[in-house]
Amino acid sequence: MNNVLELKGKRFVQEAKNSNGGGPAMNSLSVITSAHLLSLIDKLQRIKAFWEQETKPFNGILISVFYNKIVAKSNRISGLFKGDKSNFSIVGAKFNKDKSKHIITYFLDIDDLDMSINLLSATNKIVRQIFPSGITKKLFDERRRFDGVISEISDGISKSSFWQIIADVSYIEDFDIERPTSQAKESIVTLFDTKTDTKILLQNIGINILSTSILDNGTVFLDEDQTRVLFEKVPYLVSMATVNLSNLSPEDFFEGYNKDLISIPHPTIEPTIGVIDTLFDDRVYFSEWVEYVDMIDAGIPKSQEDYKHGTSVTSIIVDGARLNPWLDDGCGRFRVRHFGVASSAQFSSFSIIKKIKKIIAENRDIKVWNLSLGSNQEINDNFISAEAAVLDKIQYENDVIFVVAGTNKPNDNVKKIGSPADSINSLVVNAVTKSGLSTRYSRRGLALSFFAKPDVSYYGGSQEQYIQVCEPLGVAHVAGTSYAAPWIARKLSYLIDVLGLNREIAKAMIIDSARSWDVTPTPEEVALYGHGIVPIKINDIIQTNDDEIKFVVTDVSEKWNTYNYHFPVPLKDDCYPYIAKATMCYFPTCDRAQGVDYTNTELNLHFGRLNDSKKIFAINDDKQNLNIDDEGGTVCILEGDARERFRKWDNVKYISEDPKIKKRPKKSYMYKDWGMEIKTSNRLDPKDGRGLRFGVVVTLKEINGINRIDDFIKNCQLRGWLVNKIDIQNRLDIHEKINEELELS
Repeated sequence: MNNVLELKGKRFVQEAKNSNGGGPAMNSLSVITSAHLLSLIDKLQRIKAFWEQETKPFNGILISVFYNKIVAKSNRISGLFKGDKSNFSIVGAKFNKDKSKHIITYFLDIDDLDMSINLLSATNKIVRQIFPSGITKKLFDERRRFDGVISEISDGISKSSFWQIIADVSYIEDFDIERPTSQAKESIVTLFDTKTDTKILLQNIGINILSTSILDNGTVFLDEDQTRVLFEKVPYLVSMATVNLSNLSPEDFFEGYNKDLISIPHPTIEPTIGVIDTLFDDRVYFSEWVEYVDMIDAGIPKSQEDYKHGTSVTSIIVDGARLNPWLDDGCGRFRVRHFGVASSAQFSSFSIIKKIKKIIAENRDIKVWNLSLGSNQEINDNFISAEAAVLDKIQYENDVIFVVAGTNKPNDNVKKIGSPADSINSLVVNAVTKSGLSTRYSRRGLALSFFAKPDVSYYGGSQEQYIQVCEPLGVAHVAGTSYAAPWIARKLSYLIDVLGLNREIAKAMIIDSARSWDVTPTPEEVALYGHGIVPIKINDIIQTNDDEIKFVVTDVSEKWNTYNYHFPVPLKDDCYPYIAKATMCYFPTCDRAQGVDYTNTELNLHFGRLNDSKKIFAINDDKQNLNIDDEGGTVCILEGDARERFRKWDNVKYISEDPKIKKRPKKSYMYKDWGMEIKTSNRLDPKDGRGLRFGVVVTLKEINGINRIDDFIKNCQLRGWLVNKIDIQNRLDIHEKINEELELS
């Protein structure tokens, strides 16, 4: 077996984007006619009339644009509304029912509607006189031919504005005001951002709330009566609403107790994992390994049931390998700092969100957190849950990672995962049986109809083989996603706290280990298993086969292109006898108010050989961001295709060569190196992607079964790389030295 290699010492180069853009681009499937323009003018006039008659508790208006496709940032409105600043007026985004088109909500001044109506009217006058049959993509691309004619009849609109309006309209199907389905339950409600203080906004419609009921300036907790008033008076203000009360996801199976308790040695220098769960019973045999903080109000009565779930989850983290020898991962034992935040009955999601924020702020020494609590309700296709959004924000702002259980089915009518298993930055874990099949209690993703949640699967117990845990009354046999997640938390903590890897590389290694060389999972399999089943042994994650070279790199994106062209892959007869794959993870800032366009930053991974022009032949044939194809023509990848084929906007990138392609050596070029580029795009603020760390795991498999790792190490050292083998014993020795206590005489 070969050790995974850690390459350091040669920083990635940062390159700003040197482009002024190509001007407006029209939707090739649209034909802009006077009739379509008149229809949009009429709709804007009716929307304006509605807002002029409406008594509303804020200044401004809300309007939703129904696009005719899934639109890229560059194809959103940039001539109408607020011109090229319209993108900053977006307060919400979702998909239509069949998830093929965007519906994007804007917050504007009513004067913006007047301006848009005037622009559309001027545009319509030109279209009616010069283009009576409509404007096609072909005519649009020949627009310079018509500039002189347009100048003669244009009225209140410049030539550039005219063509930009045509481009805008080619992507617009309709305008409207969104009104969500009414509900009258205790809820966590997110309001559209109308630049008004939330407390004052609600007071203006007769809803008085305490400051403690506000999660942030847009998300509040409302009781049943307050929710009813909100939907009756200003339904158009509601961006998202979810019922507040949650139930602990049920365990699928449960067997009798074994009261034979076992002993355990005293803790020494083992790392600590944070657990946020139900209560912990400190009478169990491993209580010395657990620092327990009870965060339930002292006045609330507690039953024996309240201690079962939390105690059993923590028992896996502390002593899971001895309780379950068939799952001995080689990671040893872990200490736990356990926070009891919920009972076994219904609990308030809003309350737990606030507690989690406080816990993380006060326990910054812990890097890995296990969260096996989850909602029985299904996630929404158009927005991330409030609980998941808080976890994502915490992970963006802090150097921590959450491991979240994929939630269990409360009944056969519930199919999709529940919050917070839709957390994008977290590592979400579903359960499989001992045979590696999805369990009957597992629920399925995806999150926002796109993000691969769960991320991975692990053994959670079934009738074939239960998971053995310690509950307050003794050892019990259980099953559920709650008992799959702690095993992954153990592995992550080992990689981060013992082996010294950062969380980006650790997450990438876990996901990479679950992916098979020769199988591309179907969308149905991804929804159930994520990227696959993580190996039991930690050695199978940090070591690889003799015919494989696996290395990790990490750096920070500061500009549009972050690149390194110095990966000296060994040659054989001037060819590269390998197939390759790579996994990248990063933790972007997210914006729940943006709905389905949730992640603010896209990092796109390109990896492959360098050609004679020092351009990368990406192993997955990804030509995004390259602008020209192999023949010098313009590359145009539609937004929907980019999301489906290349996981655009996903914060986990897995790229590989097509397993169906015949494995044969690859040609080398003038530059005898491979390169890696990380291309950064931001939806909103260009600063969002600055300082964003990424971790990449690359694997090269020699097609003839030959071990070439020594050649690779030598080549790297000659190129100036510092090559560290991720050797378990060496890292353990370092970990022990760092944590030993010195006695001063």
